[in-house]
Amino acid sequence: MFDPSAARARIERLWNLEAQFGMERGSNRVFLDEIVSDRMQLTGGLQVLRDELQLAIPPASQDREACFADFTQPSVLTTLAYTNCGDRIHHGETEHYQRVVASRFATVSEIGTLKPEAFHPTGGGTDDGATLAHVTWAHALDEPLMKRIYEGNAQSFVMCAFDLKTHVGRDHEADVYGKTRESKWREPRTACGAVVGTLAHYNEENDVHRRIRNNLGDANFALLSQKGVKTSDGIDVTAVVAAAIVAIDGMMETARALRTEMDERGVAHLTASLTVNRPGMADTIVYLARATVFGGELRTQGFGVDATKYGGAMVDHRAERRLRLTYDGVGGADFPIRKEAYDVRKVSIPTDPYA
Repeated sequence: MFDPSAARARIERLWNLEAQFGMERGSNRVFLDEIVSDRMQLTGGLQVLRDELQLAIPPASQDREACFADFTQPSVLTTLAYTNCGDRIHHGETEHYQRVVASRFATVSEIGTLKPEAFHPTGGGTDDGATLAHVTWAHALDEPLMKRIYEGNAQSFVMCAFDLKTHVGRDHEADVYGKTRESKWREPRTACGAVVGTLAHYNEENDVHRRIRNNLGDANFALLSQKGVKTSDGIDVTAVVAAAIVAIDGMMETARALRTEMDERGVAHLTASLTVNRPGMADTIVYLARATVFGGELRTQGFGVDATKYGGAMVDHRAERRLRLTYDGVGGADFPIRKEAYDVRKVSIPTDPYA
């Protein structure tokens, strides 16, 4: 029988770590100080199962199958899913994310390559959070593996990690958000083109426009397409706010779907963030929100999805001018932690076909 106390203590350690939301920061700051550090609280001290060689079924018939894990040890099986817009403006940002974050939590194939659930919906966010939740959980855990993990040790569990991302361009010289250059030889163009295009030239016949408008909601779409949002110092951040809401909506939709996808052995950690593409400079990231799903409780912290509550200002940071967003006057580490209860789906251990 599953003992949830150890996993619950790990969740508490995660939420005891302070998170900084809304500031345009370097990617390593966000990847390591926010995402990786949170997830390490869930895996530290356990046998981490992510190499396909560990999942070989004993007794070994060849040398590589002798790498199978001892499932009687307290273990965590990890898998990772991420989404971001497929726009080529990202250059090496996706590869950087895979090296820093995915390399620590995604499944690894027999030949050592990463096997994340990688989706690139136009505009970022997610095409459908329920589908993302379903395929990630289902791909992580087939029935024979479920039986071996669940019967191996009472403290073992499965961790699904999700990073929902969108992006916005920035013309660094003019402090303009929503446009950027791919190189110094190119003219500025919209980024994200899908998000900006939805706001500026909405087309009911366009599937992507309809999806992004649905992510935003009618009230937000009306505000962002007609009036826009500016910071206290007059910088137009309409594209930033729209892209942020798309990412956060995708995170919340996925988290709520996981409540029925996962059983009591499932632990999920989700984040929403916004990449800022800058011409001739390293991209920065705005960390927006985080969430966990486990044991009948969905916890969230960070920005919300009401465009009227977004504000901010340009501030001096590391010899640059960076954007600092606020939500309903709150920013940084001051966001409250919100909790939603749900009914946990109990474990049903399948019959092992290899027995």
